[in-house]
Amino acid sequence: MHKRFLALSIAAFASLIFAPAVAMHAQYAPVNPDELEVHVDGWNRPIPRIDQLPKNSAPAPRRDISGTWEPAEGWRNGVQAQGAYNYPMDGKHPLPYTPEGEKAWKEHKYGDGFGSYPLAEVNDPFKMCDPIGFPRIDLHDLRAIQIVQTPKKTLVVYENDQVWRSIWTDGRDFPKITEPRWYGYSIGKWADDYTFVVETTGLDERTWIDNTGRPHTKDLKVEEQFHRVNHDLMELTLTIIDPKYYTKPWNALDKYPLRLQTDSFDIREMVCSESEAEIYNKEIAEEAAAAQNQKNQTQKDQNQKNK
Repeated sequence: MHKRFLALSIAAFASLIFAPAVAMHAQYAPVNPDELEVHVDGWNRPIPRIDQLPKNSAPAPRRDISGTWEPAEGWRNGVQAQGAYNYPMDGKHPLPYTPEGEKAWKEHKYGDGFGSYPLAEVNDPFKMCDPIGFPRIDLHDLRAIQIVQTPKKTLVVYENDQVWRSIWTDGRDFPKITEPRWYGYSIGKWADDYTFVVETTGLDERTWIDNTGRPHTKDLKVEEQFHRVNHDLMELTLTIIDPKYYTKPWNALDKYPLRLQTDSFDIREMVCSESEAEIYNKEIAEEAAAAQNQKNQTQKDQNQKNK
């Protein structure tokens, strides 16, 4: 759990070191890490270097996205601390807010990215151990996912927060009345033999869309497209549709590359623990907030002195 809460403090730093890569359309084949010179990630897992991977791959299987997948450039590429991958909070990617949507966003005090708030003011529900929810689970700390297909549904199991989503594939429609859910109600179908399309509604308004507090209403609809490029590469596109808060749909992810991992790939535990959150807040967050307040006061005093 410490890794999860530490991410709130160090994710911005990590995002500067591990800049988002251009969406990859090259072909990469899964390999056995034991057969390669490898480096390790933050949890000491072997990760093959991209330049060591074979440049060819078998064709994609028909109507099959099952397996263990991870961001093609490694898990750090999925941190997305400064907001949705294609719309980071950097002052250069404005969203098409309606006036009401912009007002709702300004009530969310986020801790990373351009214009972020002091740690003591952050009101991120994820910080309080509320479920991260959907679509934020795709847009912040996207780590390994395990996809399992059954005759009636597809299950997506996430490393982050150790949760799963059920996507119905038996032809049913959305229920007329849907209770608000942290991860919504999802229905999927095949657009073609290599593109699986998922629509999700019924999302709890308490969740944020991403790490920088982008808001949504109860009418939010999220569309995902899992496009299998070949046996070993899949692209994920995620579209936000919420007319009350946004004047048009926007793609939070656009052909974001995921690479198939071997069957021996270990999905580690990453969960929220309130007891560990208390330790984190006491030993790290409160100290960091105090240091920041002192820095702000020093700067304020200096500004007054220079007048």
